Amino acid sequence: QVQLVESGGGWVQAGGSLRVSCAASGRTSMRKVMGWFRQAPGKEREFVAAINWSGGITYYADSVKGRFTISRDNAKNTVYLEMNSLNPEDTATYYCAATLRGKLTSLPREYDYWGQGTQVTVSS
Repeated sequence: QVQLVESGGGWVQAGGSLRVSCAASGRTSMRKVMGWFRQAPGKEREFVAAINWSGGITYYADSVKGRFTISRDNAKNTVYLEMNSLNPEDTATYYCAATLRGKLTSLPREYDYWGQGTQVTVSS
């Protein structure tokens, strides 16, 4: 089992920046693809970004490309999502997830472990 705990969410004005983190515990072998998803009220959960186990390959949703950066520190068992140029459409609960499948994927059903989420609110 792997436990994922997100932190760092909060409130920010449009145009601002925020970094959320995801700490893994349990079977913390970090040779897993990690992803970030988000879900706004009344909407489906959507893919944001993913990163391979070494951190050398990343994958972003078009809506965040160029504004968000995913990274990881395997020594700290932590994955980060740096979010810049935030706008109100980025308001959502952000979830960290891990997949055992060994490939970068944007499909929520292909992730095996999920955190509880952290709220990000961007005001206009």
